[in-house]
Amino acid sequence: MQKQWGDFIGGVAMQGKLVSTHQLGFSGKQISADLATTEGIHLSDGKTMSGNMVLKATSLDEAVIMAKKCPILFMGGSVEVRDTIPMNQ
Repeated sequence: MQKQWGDFIGGVAMQGKLVSTHQLGFSGKQISADLATTEGIHLSDGKTMSGNMVLKATSLDEAVIMAKKCPILFMGGSVEVRDTIPMNQ
């Protein structure tokens, strides 16, 4: 799968649409509203987010078209496409 990932990320980058990408690790801690800390990462239905990619798209639909080529889909995984909201400094 390494070649498929390289082709996918490289293709997005060659279009000038890649901002950043990171693979997430498998260790972490969760902090709740009462400031309690627990070991481990969030799992939902036995699944966890394993990475993220920030890209430039003219619309959410354009981002969905790009995401449909993500190799994780061919491994039985899923992809969530979301917009971002810039933080004012």
